[in-house]
Amino acid sequence: MRPAKKPVSIIAFPSNLGLIEPAPGREPGVKKLPEALKKYGFYDLINPQEEISLEPPPYTMNLDLVSNMRNTNAIATYAVGQSAVIREVVSRKNFALVLGGDCSILIGNSLALKQLGHYKLFFIDGHTDFMWPSLSSTHGVAGMDLAIATGHGHALLADIDGCMPYFKEEDTWCVGNREYHPDYVAAIENTAIHYHDLKSLRMSGVSSCVEAFLQSLNTESPDGFWVHLDVDVLDPLIMPAVDSPDPDGLTYAELNVMLESLLWHPLCTGMEITILDPDLDPEGKNIREFIDRVGTTIQQVLTRPKNR
Repeated sequence: MRPAKKPVSIIAFPSNLGLIEPAPGREPGVKKLPEALKKYGFYDLINPQEEISLEPPPYTMNLDLVSNMRNTNAIATYAVGQSAVIREVVSRKNFALVLGGDCSILIGNSLALKQLGHYKLFFIDGHTDFMWPSLSSTHGVAGMDLAIATGHGHALLADIDGCMPYFKEEDTWCVGNREYHPDYVAAIENTAIHYHDLKSLRMSGVSSCVEAFLQSLNTESPDGFWVHLDVDVLDPLIMPAVDSPDPDGLTYAELNVMLESLLWHPLCTGMEITILDPDLDPEGKNIREFIDRVGTTIQQVLTRPKNR
């Protein structure tokens, strides 16, 4: 049995490079997420062994003509820096609790895990993020991160240091999408990714989906797995402070069922939290509720004994 508390490293990767401007001349506010979570008590609740932060390159709307994606070179540079941080933390057997930022931070985190060994991905998101520039109206990498992480996309981001793919398709679970347009979901449906949109997730049961993923760990023996949590997977009635607040979404109770089982597992290496935008929650109401409902679950699970 492991010690009662696995050391936690809170790592801030406050990049907004994967998003377009919400208004001309205004940066996306997701880069303020770590600061806001700290302000409202998340860091105190988790009580990490250490706090690490890596500043991203300056925000621009630059469209790279080679890759047809925005901020490609800056995101690639940042991904290499992220990778060094994650490798060092994971090598010390600390739990890596990463705070974004937008979803493009998945690229650097995924790169690190590929460099460390064989890891799986449990991707919880209100969108598939499985697109490439020809399918994207914005050309923002935050809408393409899962495709890039599984080897679909320009080599400038999908094959950093010759590591493509960072996650194999069959090692990847994409859970919670509620953008059902056939043209949007066709891309991911034509892969080996284990895809569970919100409707199918509720039909089969949240617990059943997670249990199937955890069972796969017993037969395939990976070195670990990573959890991606985009808070836009939540219903906008309870979490409106995101850039794409589509109707419907998970409840806090449903999300916590997933997180309790995933984070408790000994092979859970770390998780990232993305997209919550403090600029869209100036009084901190949604952030405080998120900390109370989800932060408390994270804290409780990470201090629970884990069986080998």
